[in-house]
Order: sequence, then C-alpha cells, then structure tokens
Amino acid sequence: MKLQITDAAVKWFEDEMNVGPDQSAAIRFYGKLYGRTKVHHGFSIALARELQPHNFGVKVEKDGVTFYIEEDDLWFFKGYDLDVDYDPEKDPDNVQYEWTENGEL
Repeated sequence: MKLQITDAAVKWFEDEMNVGPDQSAAIRFYGKLYGRTKVHHGFSIALARELQPHNFGVKVEKDGVTFYIEEDDLWFFKGYDLDVDYDPEKDPDNVQYEWTENGEL
C-alpha cells in the first residue's frame, strides 16, 4: 500500500488543518462507517489531525508534514494505493482521493 500526497494537497492541509514544519501535528487517514468511496460501499475515508501520531502502518513525510495510516486501519486500504490531491476547480473546499489497485488482493 502506497500513500502519495501532492504538493497542492500538502498546502491545503497546512492552510486548513494547521499542520506544517513548525507544528507537531500529523494527518491520519482511516476508514469510517457510513458513506461511500470509489471502492467501498458503506464506508468512507476520514482524516484527523493528530498531536501524538503512533502505530504507523504507512507513513509519508512531505514538506515537514507527516501523513499516515495506522497499522490497525490498513484493512480499509488493502488492495489499493491512495493518492491525495487538491484541485480547487474540482472541489474548492476539500482534497480528493484516487484509489489505484495494487495487486494485494
């Protein structure tokens, strides 16, 4: 499972969620009950600003910001890589997620 964050998404997280090189906070991605993704029915992707990140299953550091998925949440992402992007023309208020099959299933 790969987690990739674009430069535009990093900037969005810095502006909207108060993370960055001068902050100790990280961004955690996980699955939550209810909703829908392109690959899940009944679950959606969620994110949280964490002050004490731990239990890394996947971890990416970009521009001084840590993005991660906890080991216990890897079941939600199994079989897919996740790309996180921000495009204000697609959605000026939120980041977008792209799921790519990776052959793990």
